[in-house]
Amino acid sequence: MHIDILLRRWIDVLAATYFAWRDAWRAQRTLVITCESDRFVLRQVAADSDGAIRQEAPHQRQERHPVLAVLTAGEHVPDEIFHVARRSIVALEIPNECVVVRRVTVPVQAREFVAGIVHNQIDRLSPWPSDQAIYGFAADVDAEDATTLDVRVLIASRAAIDATRDQIAAIGLSVDRVVAPWRNGGGDAKAVTLWSQLIDVSPEYRARTRRDIGIGIAATVSACVALSLWAVVSAGLIRGRSEDVAVRIDTLRRQLQAPMTLQNAASLPPGEREWYEKETLPSAVIVFETLSRALPDTAYLTELNLQNATLRIVGLTSDAPPLIASLEHSGSLTGVHFFAPTTREADGKHFRFHVETHVEPHVNFAEAKQ
Repeated sequence: MHIDILLRRWIDVLAATYFAWRDAWRAQRTLVITCESDRFVLRQVAADSDGAIRQEAPHQRQERHPVLAVLTAGEHVPDEIFHVARRSIVALEIPNECVVVRRVTVPVQAREFVAGIVHNQIDRLSPWPSDQAIYGFAADVDAEDATTLDVRVLIASRAAIDATRDQIAAIGLSVDRVVAPWRNGGGDAKAVTLWSQLIDVSPEYRARTRRDIGIGIAATVSACVALSLWAVVSAGLIRGRSEDVAVRIDTLRRQLQAPMTLQNAASLPPGEREWYEKETLPSAVIVFETLSRALPDTAYLTELNLQNATLRIVGLTSDAPPLIASLEHSGSLTGVHFFAPTTREADGKHFRFHVETHVEPHVNFAEAKQ
């Protein structure tokens, strides 16, 4: 079976469900229209739980269901009545003189098949051709024979009913049902439905409803697809941004964990670079203090040059080699070495030494930032 046939049948089921739901919701309130002397009398009645309209005596009807409006042909319905009709089932009640009653008897066991039996015999029962008649039936157990159903078939002319419906449409109302009063042998009275818009839906209205439902389904599917695509694209963008942020965080973490050098400090903002230089570059006072403690009493300085963390000292001592070990043991000087030959002075007692070393910063940059 082709997919378009399945889709069309599915839409037909949705349309039928919509019509049934709307009819059931509106059936809780019924606006009954009766024709009296070329006038339309409008009453609002409450239907039973099964949607049936119970018939009442004229004086009871007048007391329980007062007249809402009396309109002549061509007179437009008032707005308040129109709003009531939109929320109610509009039922046209035709008088008994416009209805032909036929009787059919069937076994009680065939109660479920009464509708089909009546439909098959309507050509024989109706005084009009079957396509020009509307009908309904009421089935009750025969009072004389409990095994038999007494089926009363009520038939009316479709042309006459259509003419009345057109007159009601001219006053601004659309008839949903056509009913006829019926009283069974037990005296109970109810309205038998001869025609219902739910069953006799015009092909044009059915096609328009099917088209509207199809458009609604297509719009819903398109909206869902668009929403899904938007969600996928948004998730991708969020994922990409999260990855970028994670990379930046990882880079910053590595920069903070890595030891800071003068080359790295050169890329810092001016304020942070000044802070770094202040906290990491050796102080001359501290260098003097370190040298005074590390150098032996037999050595003294003649020159001192401090460039960033590089310290060069020149001086005289009676024994030059032990200076290297003494300076390295200071704890603040590393990479101690002679950067020029050691020479003997003219007095023969002293040696001129040339030592270069690296001065370690006294505060770690990361600790200083905290």
